[in-house]
Amino acid sequence: MSIKVYVPRDSSALSLGAEGVARAIGAEAARRGESVTVVRNGSRGMMWLEPLVEVETPTGRVGYGSVATADVAGLFDAGFLEGKAHPKSIGKVDSHPYLARQERLCFARMGVIDPLSYDDYAALGGWRGLRNAIAMKRVDAVAAVTTSGLRGRGGAAFPTGIKWKTVLETAADQKYIVCNADEGDSGTFSDRMTMEGDPFVLIEGMTIAAVATGATKGYIYVRSEYPHAERALIAAIAIAEQRGALGADVLGSGQRFDLEVRRGAGAYICGEETSLLESLEGKRGMVRYKPPVPAVSGLFGKPTVVNNVITFASLPVIFDRGAEFYRDYGMGRSRGTLPIQLTGNIKHGGLVEKAFGIPLRELLYDYGGGSATGRPIRAVQVGGPLGAFLPESQFDTPLDYEAFASIGAMVGHGGIVVFDDTVDMARMARYAMEFCAIESCGKCTPCRIGSTRGVETIDKIIAGRDVGADVAVLESLCDTMLHGSLCALGGMTPFPVLSALKHFPEDFGLDRDGLAVAA
Repeated sequence: MSIKVYVPRDSSALSLGAEGVARAIGAEAARRGESVTVVRNGSRGMMWLEPLVEVETPTGRVGYGSVATADVAGLFDAGFLEGKAHPKSIGKVDSHPYLARQERLCFARMGVIDPLSYDDYAALGGWRGLRNAIAMKRVDAVAAVTTSGLRGRGGAAFPTGIKWKTVLETAADQKYIVCNADEGDSGTFSDRMTMEGDPFVLIEGMTIAAVATGATKGYIYVRSEYPHAERALIAAIAIAEQRGALGADVLGSGQRFDLEVRRGAGAYICGEETSLLESLEGKRGMVRYKPPVPAVSGLFGKPTVVNNVITFASLPVIFDRGAEFYRDYGMGRSRGTLPIQLTGNIKHGGLVEKAFGIPLRELLYDYGGGSATGRPIRAVQVGGPLGAFLPESQFDTPLDYEAFASIGAMVGHGGIVVFDDTVDMARMARYAMEFCAIESCGKCTPCRIGSTRGVETIDKIIAGRDVGADVAVLESLCDTMLHGSLCALGGMTPFPVLSALKHFPEDFGLDRDGLAVAA
């Protein structure tokens, strides 16, 4: 009987040599006359252990972390095919504390199956949610999404059910489902992991949205920097079409839904939904004026559902296990779970899926293990390059949309970037303004000009010539951008800048009262 050995095909593992490890295991098994089947799975999300090799044993899958090609012969010598001890062993993977304490709903199959096995996906609950959605009236399916409390996981946290209800109730001869997979925020990779490691869950979620709203055509807008994700999606769509989960007769329902992958053009602004739609239409990615909203007049002027990867990936479990089941996770108006990404100066970087409400401190220390350098964590940025910088005094804030909003921060896409006490927060604030200046579509003056003047002003502050006056100018610029920008790029760039000024004034030459320190 052939022994299954799992080697990830996730980009993070590939970048650390997983392809060579997979080949070496196959070659070594052949040399020793061992019957081994190498399965290319997704990542478990424990990035500090990649490539994580797993062996299927009668008592469960045993893992070996950070395996290099040079380790393979030694693993065979130690009896790793029987799950025996080795310095690289981490024991039973499912029992590892990093995984065992998570609530994996979206990521239930991540790292467990071959991402392109239709049958493996179905064996672990795949397509049940879609079948349930097909059996429901459209209005009831949309109501279920509302009841679940699901909010958009792309950053804006807009209630998904409201968006879908608008599309359902807007009369049109054509409706679209668009997936925003232009994952451009710093410290984020959950969308990429999903597309590479469990693409059928995205396909199923988008098809549920189509069935619920009456859409017949869908597009996945993938950022150009994700070639592995693009290839995995194209392959998975072809398989789903062959097996009847997409196309003219979705799972025998008589309903049509066709799905295509479109490669993004590399602009951060195309993560904003209306810029994305402009790009999909073959135009320059620039923000549209609203109203009308995309749910009324979106792609090619038709009603369009635009959600991100994790929003769609949440739907199969909602329709499989029930809206109330999903709603029972979380706190307040933040329901369900969120895949949280730990990056930056962190010892155990990776993905953690937890119900809303977990304190930031628990993520940083219980899961992340503190800073990679061993120095004190001074600040974290949550929510991408537009997110506020949070000091240690705010690490007990629960991960919750409203709790973060109350301290001038945002959860965003769930990316957390960690900095130790060597970070210069004035330079981080400058980077935020510079990022906005580079990535601005240029349509509105506050964003286009305000960010450029912001870089210049922070440079003056760092130079220390007239700090008090220059800080006043910077705060005025931020106020203009915050209230006058057309979209979130210019409107939220002040978040990291003002939070850095507020919590780390000493890096700007200010005292704790915001007054310039005498030279």
